[in-house]
Amino acid sequence: MADRDRDIESGGTAPLAADRKPPRLADVAAHAGLTSMTVSRALRQPDKVSPATRERVMQAITELGYIPDLAASSLASRRSRIIAVVVPTIANSVFADTVQGLSDGVAAAGYQLLLGQTGYSETAEHALVAALIGRRPDAVAHIGIVRDPALRELLRRAAVPVVETWDLTAEPLDLLVGFSNEAAGRAMGEYLIGRGYRRIAFVGGRDDRAAARRSGLRAALDAAGLDASREAITDEPLSYGAGRRALAALLDGGGPPDAVFFATDVLAVGGLMECRRRKLSVPGRIAIAGLGDLEIAAELTPALTTVRVPSYEIGRRAADMLLSRIEGEPIASPVVDLGFEIVQRESA
Repeated sequence: MADRDRDIESGGTAPLAADRKPPRLADVAAHAGLTSMTVSRALRQPDKVSPATRERVMQAITELGYIPDLAASSLASRRSRIIAVVVPTIANSVFADTVQGLSDGVAAAGYQLLLGQTGYSETAEHALVAALIGRRPDAVAHIGIVRDPALRELLRRAAVPVVETWDLTAEPLDLLVGFSNEAAGRAMGEYLIGRGYRRIAFVGGRDDRAAARRSGLRAALDAAGLDASREAITDEPLSYGAGRRALAALLDGGGPPDAVFFATDVLAVGGLMECRRRKLSVPGRIAIAGLGDLEIAAELTPALTTVRVPSYEIGRRAADMLLSRIEGEPIASPVVDLGFEIVQRESA
């Protein structure tokens, strides 16, 4: 019996072939019937070769089990082919479309995303960005505006393109693509007022974007001569449960509202759940509105009135801007406002 068979029968582990060398770039080239230079270009700059050539290279890589030496490639080209992405949370789908847009936008150029979440904590955000910068990404995409002076300085010193998203500011760090959260909050306030609601409350977290939406809502109420909105600001991670509990606090706090604007659809869905639990008619007894136009918004009963945000397009446009900056190409406008849209459905 062979030694390998004896090892297996006795419960041991079959030894690895120590003398077996991993496939090299030249092996991939030979297997694909291409030159090493063409294979290298297909890996480093896939947009510079034909789709058929890329397919041949990828098939050869799969069949041989070849793993590119990205560290060596990075040293040779001075590019890591990595885009660092900073998001507040990956616990729900609020930012999923934006990350997908980023991924789709950079993939054709041979880039991958390195994703990290801050949990809406400034301390965690600084530590995360420092760790991501330490991996030498070619660019950074940030959900939200970088407001902390120390973090702004850290990103400036990294000397890589940075795109801020999901908001607007008069002083972007580098590139910016998003929409006005304050204008979105005001537009929803005006919509609810136009529908006849007068006691309009707000539910949101403590992040800057939620604060801007609340400010916009207040501006709409002030312009209409209505009292400032009641509010429930949650310290919990954004979730259906957090939305349900926040609405419960408003309803039990005296003088219940006749409409509630939730800073995100995730919280708004929780609000609808609480209404169902209490057997409150929506929108007969209370109107519910959100922001984000998540897929679930249109599938609920009643369907959720919301602010539609071009989440995917934000990511895709951010990717295009970063790639242009990396390649040294001119950018017509470093600030892009993609706007938003009020989507009227049954809940308000």
